[in-house]
Amino acid sequence: MSFAIIRAGGKQFRAEKGATLRVPSLKQDVGASVELEVLSTTDGNETRLGTPLVDGARVTATVVDHGRAPKIIVFKKKRRKHYKRTKGHRQGYTTLKIDAIG
Repeated sequence: MSFAIIRAGGKQFRAEKGATLRVPSLKQDVGASVELEVLSTTDGNETRLGTPLVDGARVTATVVDHGRAPKIIVFKKKRRKHYKRTKGHRQGYTTLKIDAIG
């Protein structure tokens, strides 16, 4: 089983061929092909680690769609001080389909 550890949006993800990943928003159009940074690859018996990236390794993916995660509520309060603040946040994401690991 071969997989790669990739970096997208400052976070690391495990990518396998044919898998679908939700990564932080990328500025690519739907249907566009994206090449991702490869930190590590494994093909079953050999593991290659990068410093920080693996030379010659490529992971290509196709942008499936863009969206926003459910809203989270950020609430601050200081008791007895008449201080309350409520904010909401929705993180944007991009869904990628991994096409090839090489």
